[in-house]
This record gives sequence, structure tokens and C-alpha cells, in this order.
Amino acid sequence: MNGALLRYRVMAWVVGTLLVVLVCVGMPLKYFADEPHGVTVLGIAHGYLYMLLLLSIGDLWRRRRFPLSVVVAVALAGTIPFLSFVAERKITHGIRSGNC
Repeated sequence: MNGALLRYRVMAWVVGTLLVVLVCVGMPLKYFADEPHGVTVLGIAHGYLYMLLLLSIGDLWRRRRFPLSVVVAVALAGTIPFLSFVAERKITHGIRSGNC
């Protein structure tokens, strides 16, 4: 169980950080600096890493059998800047305290 939780935590932080960089740095550069190539690479990287995040969420769900609403909420948190950090903290706290 600890391995699945660690994989989820790492992926949540990586995807969340990449999304924040993409939205807060990449998008202004795309529209104001006329350099969309870096933004395209960041967007593609975020997409592939988001798929890995979904796999890690699925692995946690398979092991802990969260309610489907929790799984969907955590999966959607990876698409909103800063929310993946909040979701990661709640899931980690819930698993460690035995509530999830």
C-alpha cells in the first residue's frame, strides 16, 4: 500500500507543478511572447503525465476501494491548478488516518 500511495503522491505533485507552470508561465508566454513551441511541449508532457496520474489513482482505488465519487474528484483535481496538491494532501491524510 505504501508504494501505491507514494506513486500517487509523486504523480500528483509532478502533474500539479507542471500544470501551474503551464498556466501561470506558459499561457502568458504563448499569447504575449509569440513563442508557442515551449507551451506545446509543456502541454503534451502534462497530458502524458496526467495519464500516469490516472493510473496511480486507479491503483489506489483498486487497493482501497474508495467511493467512485472520490476517484472522480481526485482525477478532476489534476486538471485544475493547485487543486491536485489539496487532493493529494486529503487522500494521504485519509489513508494514513484510516478514514479512506
